[in-house]
Formats: sequence, structure tokens, C-alpha cells
Amino acid sequence: MTDRNPTSLYEFDPEWGEPVDVRLSRPVLVVALEGWVDAGMGASAAIAELLTSSPTTIVASFDTELLVDQRARRPIARLVDGVTTELTWPAIRLVAGKDRVGADILYLTGPEPDFRWPTFIDAVVGLTQDLQVRTVVGLGAFPAPTPHTRPVRLASTVPPQSVELAGRVGTVHGTLEVPAGVQAALEVSLGNAGIPVIGLWARVPHYVSAMPYPEASATLIEGLCAVTGTVLDTASLRGAGEASRQQVDELIGANPDHLEMVRRLEAALDSEETSTGGLDIEVPSGDEIAAELEQFLRGEGH
Repeated sequence: MTDRNPTSLYEFDPEWGEPVDVRLSRPVLVVALEGWVDAGMGASAAIAELLTSSPTTIVASFDTELLVDQRARRPIARLVDGVTTELTWPAIRLVAGKDRVGADILYLTGPEPDFRWPTFIDAVVGLTQDLQVRTVVGLGAFPAPTPHTRPVRLASTVPPQSVELAGRVGTVHGTLEVPAGVQAALEVSLGNAGIPVIGLWARVPHYVSAMPYPEASATLIEGLCAVTGTVLDTASLRGAGEASRQQVDELIGANPDHLEMVRRLEAALDSEETSTGGLDIEVPSGDEIAAELEQFLRGEGH
């Protein structure tokens, strides 16, 4: 019989101590679990930036032996002259940090669980209640028919109880049925528990979605600030985004077909021709330009 006790999936870090809530003041929880849709590494780069923006402390660690398929997410072995000196296992952790003015932020990081989703979700909901989390924000990014010459736009997903949060960043209009990640399941359960929650999704140009796109990461962090009132810096990501845009400009400018595709995307976006937030327009495949861009960034063919 499967153990459905949510607290059996995690333990608090010994250095954190209990009661766990006294060291935090109405924190925001940011969820960015690896393994679901993350075009342009938008969410993963955003969470990496956030985790290095202030000192962090591990609050709790989840039992990945119960949650993760070790053959799908193998540990990383460090070899020095043929000697295995270290083995790093996948870890799902709840980490505490602060924003630029000292407000508390929690981060749920690591791989998306392969097993026991309902129990994992119950555990996360229980932790948000115990730690008196005021708002939960999930981060993600998806490939969209949008040009790199326009600012990255955000879409949001919310349960019915948190509809008012969506108005601060934008949403996807129309009816869609799509496979769900654990973040979507968390949104539903958190909403049912009365905890404000929103998923932020950066729309990454489909032809650059297979490579890092720092502008998407910066936009996600700025969306997090807009929704929660936290104060975070995106200057370094914006700088990297500008350098990335210039590289894409250089490649596209040398190919009339690529230029035409971008112009069509610009026209569709500027006139807002679609009714589903730019998810269903017919545009040329980005496969060719993506392949050329990968070659370009490796320095080949020049």
C-alpha cells in the first residue's frame, strides 16, 4: 500500500530548526521545477539568477528516492584522473532567500517528480500553509510565433480563485487542452486551499526556443515583481538579452527568407490578428533558422 502521508516526503534541514515559520515573514514562494516546458531556458536561467542574487538557506529537502526515476535523471559522477571523487544526486529542495529590500522569498527547485504527484502536491500545499506563504508564483516558458524584435510577453495561468492576479501580466485567451505539468496540478490544489497562485509563462520566439534566451528570463523575473511586489534586479539578464538579440539580428539580416518570416510575425503581433494570444497563427517553420543559429553561435560557417 502506497504511503500517502505528505510529510514523509520531506524533512526540514537541521540548521533551519523548528518552528519553521518564525524565521520568515509572509514569504513569496517561487516554483521552478525542471523537466517541463522551458523554451529558451527562460525559467531555469531565471531561477539560477534569483538563487545567486542573495545568500540562501536550505529549508527542507524532499526524498528523491521516492519521487525521481534515477535512470531517467541519473546522478552526476565527478572523475579526476579516473577516480570517482563525487556523486551528485538529483535534489528537490525548498530554499529561502531575500529580495533587494530584505523581503523573504522561498524557492522550490529541482527536477519535476516522476512519481507520487498527489502526495508531493499535498506536501507542498502543507508547507505553504505552515510557512504562511502569501503568494505562489510558478515560472515557465513556451515557444510561440512571436518575433525576437519585440519585447517578450507573458501569459499566465491561474485557478478560479486567483483570477485577479492574471490581470497584472496578461493571459492566454480562448480554450486550450494541453498536457499538464506538476505546476498546473499545484495551481489547482493551492487554489482549493485558498492560497493565491499564478503561473507565469514567457513567450519565446519559436526559432530560438532551443537555445538560451535571456530576455525571457528577465521578463519572468519582472513579472514576478509585478505580481508580488518583490524587488529584484534583472540588469545582467537584460544585458545578456541585448547581446543575444544582436546575434540573432546578424544571422537573420543575411537571409531574405528569414527577414520575411520575422516581418510576418511582427505584422501578426502588431495587428493582434489572433484570438488566442498568438498561439495559432500559421508561420513558416523555425527549424531552418534554429539550425543555422546554432551553427552561427558555434562560430561555424563564418
